[in-house]
Amino acid sequence: MAIGSSLRTGKVLVARDTRTSGLMIENALVSGLQACGVNVHCLGVLPTPALAYLTRRLGANAGVMITASHNPPQYNGIKVFDGDGMAYGEEEQNQIESLVRLRNFQLAEWHSLGEVQELDEGSHYIEMVLENVKLDKGWRVVVDSGCGATGQIAPSIFKGLGCKVTALNAQPDGFFPGRSPEPNAENLKFLAETVKALNADMGVAFDGDGDRAAFIDENGVFMDFDRVLAAYAAYALEKSQAKNGVVVTNVEASMCVERMVEQAGGRVFRTKVGDVYVARAVKELGAVFGGEPCGAWIHPQIHYCPDGILSAALLLKALEDEGKRLSEFISNVPTFPVLRKNIPCRNEVKHDAVGVLDKRLKASFPKHVGVSTVDGVRLALENGWVLVRASGTEPLIRLTVEGESLKAAEEIMEKATGVVAEVLEDFGN
Repeated sequence: MAIGSSLRTGKVLVARDTRTSGLMIENALVSGLQACGVNVHCLGVLPTPALAYLTRRLGANAGVMITASHNPPQYNGIKVFDGDGMAYGEEEQNQIESLVRLRNFQLAEWHSLGEVQELDEGSHYIEMVLENVKLDKGWRVVVDSGCGATGQIAPSIFKGLGCKVTALNAQPDGFFPGRSPEPNAENLKFLAETVKALNADMGVAFDGDGDRAAFIDENGVFMDFDRVLAAYAAYALEKSQAKNGVVVTNVEASMCVERMVEQAGGRVFRTKVGDVYVARAVKELGAVFGGEPCGAWIHPQIHYCPDGILSAALLLKALEDEGKRLSEFISNVPTFPVLRKNIPCRNEVKHDAVGVLDKRLKASFPKHVGVSTVDGVRLALENGWVLVRASGTEPLIRLTVEGESLKAAEEIMEKATGVVAEVLEDFGN
């Protein structure tokens, strides 16, 4: 009702991933939109990037995706997109949440209720990918959809690209019996074994709603998220031929992204953690490419939603253009040790604590060479960097460190952990 009240009229597209609670939430969501006089087109099970693309393509006023992305099966939620296929930012989200809190809904009269249609429009998204990516080689690809929203559409697209496809976990199942929805190294061991056993060129895995992709090389090795992001960012920059081109990533990404992008003649702009912040910066800065080191990549020449299927197709195109295998494609990207620590901290004090940590960290690292406070506190150091930020979802302070060497990373982490502990003690945590 809050979304419908903010729109007042028009058309909203609704899609969902395969979670068991998806249809239940869809029914409630559609009822609320109808009650406010909004027409609803239900698209069924589709990946988030397909919903975002179709929102713009079909001229809808908004799109709503019912998903919890990479989170465990018991989670669910909604993500809202505007008519341009851009995810709602903080301002729009706050407006919706304010309407919910105030219960200030604009309900339609009985004779003006919205209409509901069930539509099958996924073919438009398939056509978009096939129009934008052309492959000459018959790549052997193993696709692991993890029983999520990409199960039907991803294998179809890769076959359409001329790939020889082996599909794993392609059956839709909201219990995610094949593996966890998060496509990390631990969860993709079977995919890695399959790639090696079949002598495939690449393995690709998606999260629950398909906005993230993870890659396995031809040797069955999981590709480090930061390194493959850095390699593709440099490729996208060179291909664009943009002078001083911009690549956008978040404050948690490895400094290997800077190394590769600057080597290619571009520069890196860092945002808060969250794909909506990356997407908005990509659009505002006219960036060549944007992405987060979790497999969420944004290709602005096509649309502004992170898109796992499109990213995998474009990565194959990059390998073809460069005449390289995946292991070779990232071989020039430097590896830096990264250490992470989650420190329990009460929700009501975590943001205040990070505010105090700004001064304390600067004092503890007097030789820092740069400071960013776009999301927590990030100090650039001569031998690495340290980031302290409040978790957006849990009662935690997240501490991330990267060093030129493991010894440097451990020394930075030890000192930063001590500073955080002192500050939290002051807050009675």
